[in-house]
Amino acid sequence: MKTKKSSVYAISITTSSIVWGLVIVGCSLSLKGTGCYERISTILFGGAISHLIVVYPLLINRLKRTKENV
Repeated sequence: MKTKKSSVYAISITTSSIVWGLVIVGCSLSLKGTGCYERISTILFGGAISHLIVVYPLLINRLKRTKENV
């Protein structure tokens, strides 16, 4: 059975990922054709990968705890 707290947690993770995706796509489109694209894209991709490295283990840990309590 899902708890309200776990649903809110999942929604916040999903929303955060969507926001990061939109930021990356928006910046890429804005900088396309400029000389700054290569430098900025490295920073954006690094931020996105770091975000995934931090967020997904937390989400997996939360899901495991939720399944154990069921």
